[in-house]
Amino acid sequence: MTRLWDKGAPLDARVLEYTAGEDYALDERLVAYDVRASLAHAEMLHRQRLLSDEDLTAIRTGLAALAEEHARGAWHVELADEDGQTALERRLTARIGDAGARIHLGRSRNDQVLVALRLYLRDTAEQLAGAAHAVGEALGRLAARQGDVQLPGYTHMQQAMPSSVALWAGGFAAELADDAEGLLAVRRRSDRNPLGSAAGYGTPGLPLDRAYTTRVLGFTATHEPVTAVQLSRGKAEAQLLFEIALVMQDAARLAADLLLFYTAEFAFIELPEAFTTGSSIMPQKRNPDVLELVRARSATALGCLTEALAVCAKLPSGYQRDLQLLKGPLFRGIDLAAHTLPIVTAVLDALRFRPERIRVDPAVHAAEQAYALVLQEGIPFREAYRRIAQRLARGK
Repeated sequence: MTRLWDKGAPLDARVLEYTAGEDYALDERLVAYDVRASLAHAEMLHRQRLLSDEDLTAIRTGLAALAEEHARGAWHVELADEDGQTALERRLTARIGDAGARIHLGRSRNDQVLVALRLYLRDTAEQLAGAAHAVGEALGRLAARQGDVQLPGYTHMQQAMPSSVALWAGGFAAELADDAEGLLAVRRRSDRNPLGSAAGYGTPGLPLDRAYTTRVLGFTATHEPVTAVQLSRGKAEAQLLFEIALVMQDAARLAADLLLFYTAEFAFIELPEAFTTGSSIMPQKRNPDVLELVRARSATALGCLTEALAVCAKLPSGYQRDLQLLKGPLFRGIDLAAHTLPIVTAVLDALRFRPERIRVDPAVHAAEQAYALVLQEGIPFREAYRRIAQRLARGK
């Protein structure tokens, strides 16, 4: 099979397998975005009189058909293709002839894959932000159902001050809203058009109109200078993975609370059997496995971030093949959050607090009583603190 860079010499199959790695499979999710960017690029070439009317029509028709066929699973990126860009151009050229071979004028796989990736990242950030908001909304529904149920508030794992389901849920909901804002902020680095930067040094002698593709693809700016484009690789990816790590951490802390509340010793909540699993040896057991895995997967999210940061560390300027390995941790982190947040939403909608099982130690009102003494008698807080401590020591 002919690849975009093929000059006739055979490639050792072991080299192809090693260098392509999982990239060809990962590119499946970028095909629709590659088609969109390729159409914009072809239209720009036509406007610049670098592509004929007939060629543009053939490219439009061919790309639309290939996109539709890929969407319904009629073809896939194969290892022999090496990557999604080769797969698309090879099939396009086989379908429409020389017009398909003209579409690569003025671009490299470097800017081609990056523009598709940035279009994908913009959509993904919005989708994950929506999923984070959905968890917050589920917490809001829980507060509406049972917000007045009293809870002890804990510090150092000891009952410390009075709380409630509304306060507990509200705190997590506020942080999930903050996580959603952080995810949307990632779009800043993904919103610069790399198309036309080619291999990182522009296209000398070609009259490209990068502003046109920026406008058509909905980017807010053209990424300039062209030498900055490859230096930026990994930044948007790492920023998204950082925000994913934060939202997964909040989901993990929420799960940790619920796991504690679900123990027989606490028994603050109940879960339907549909959200628990059984034991292979103990007939009485119902296990909150789903929450344990939510808690554990925050570590996976952190690992994805660390891997992405490490890939780019100490690379020289210009394109390096190392950058291909960003897709693995990036897509794993995205999929992790995309699968986790909806299940957390479902668990929150299914659980119920059990007020009859919740015992709040009267001593949690001690700080409130100290504040009352300050307001009533005008004494310093430390004096009020001492008096309340003495009353508690006497058992009053």
